[in-house]
Amino acid sequence: MIGTALITLLALLGLSIPVGAALGVLGLILDPLYSMLPLTQAMGEVSWGTSNEFLMVAIPLFILLGEILLRSGMAESMYSAMSLWLSWLPGGLMHANIGASALFAATSGSSVATAATVGTVAIPQIKKQGYNPSLFLGSIAAGGTLGILIPPSINLVIYGVLTNTSVPKLYLAGIVPGLALAGLFMLAIAIACLARPQWGGQRIKASWGARIRSLTQLVPPIGIFLLVVGSIYAGIATPTEAAALGVVGALCLALFQGRLNWPMLRDALEGTMKSSAMIMLIVIGAAFLNFIMSAIGLTTALIDTISGLGVSPTVMLLILVLFYLVLGCFMETLAMMITTIPIVAPIMFAMGFDPVWLGIVIIILVECALITPPVGLNLFVVQSLRTSGSMNDVIAGSAPFVIMMLFMVALLAIAPDLALWVPRVFG
Repeated sequence: MIGTALITLLALLGLSIPVGAALGVLGLILDPLYSMLPLTQAMGEVSWGTSNEFLMVAIPLFILLGEILLRSGMAESMYSAMSLWLSWLPGGLMHANIGASALFAATSGSSVATAATVGTVAIPQIKKQGYNPSLFLGSIAAGGTLGILIPPSINLVIYGVLTNTSVPKLYLAGIVPGLALAGLFMLAIAIACLARPQWGGQRIKASWGARIRSLTQLVPPIGIFLLVVGSIYAGIATPTEAAALGVVGALCLALFQGRLNWPMLRDALEGTMKSSAMIMLIVIGAAFLNFIMSAIGLTTALIDTISGLGVSPTVMLLILVLFYLVLGCFMETLAMMITTIPIVAPIMFAMGFDPVWLGIVIIILVECALITPPVGLNLFVVQSLRTSGSMNDVIAGSAPFVIMMLFMVALLAIAPDLALWVPRVFG
């Protein structure tokens, strides 16, 4: 049964069937093969129950928030300010790529939106300033992954829904690892550019006066972050309500800066609808598949098989890391989370792993999948922004950042309080 399900899923994905549809079709195939009851008749109820989850409303709202910030031009101003503050480091604007990505991640919650936004502004600087194309592109792709770790994060919301874990605690837990990972990315850039100074391009010189004046361009994203995350921890709003507050705040900022108009709003809404439809198809398809798997006993069989191995928690964590690294080469990140977490999480919880800590670890491993070939979504996003050059440039440039992500997982395993201290104190 396990082998049949796995082979069928890989075959469906290999036929280039959209992931959401492939998950649903797999459920339809497994039902008549292993169930005595017509489980497909529950498809409508499963779909409605999944779509009707109040917390899921936060997803299109966070997407809309990122779209407004992207299309109103605030992201470009933010990048310019970060370049003045960080370009003196070895690696120049590549540090601005990471810094701007971290700041934009703290408002949009989306890795794709983060990579696309920063990439659109930054990529023209490669030739202009003489940067190594591969490492520069890799910094954009890797910086984009911070969008699903630094709160507010769409993926953390989904993990919270799937495991019944507190989303506010997950948001608190993601702050320190998110900032630490951004620091590790910048460390990787600095090491590479100290070893190969020619990769670092021309330094941008800026006076302290210009830097201080540029701080006004950082106020809008920081204000949005405080509005969204602050309203959650002040007890004023739920994550869904906070997302709505963020949208209102972004619209007010765009209006204040004279950038709110009907074409911009139409494009933002259209982009939100497309992304939300794609996400919800995957969510509904995975929910139906998980229902079928539970009903036919496949989930129990998997848990019993893994539990029967008798491995230690440390070995189990290593297996988890390897599992997500391999799976991330073949599956889109959101589908991978929704399909695997209902199976993986109970096993890890039973072995004593903290649900909040595990959520941060899984998100970092999912980040790896965003920049590992052949289906790393951020790789395609960054490549699509170029006018020439091979995808291999982006892949090679992302490799040092994958290493840093795995190092971050190791740090979390050695010092769990990197993720758990803030939720324990402020949660």
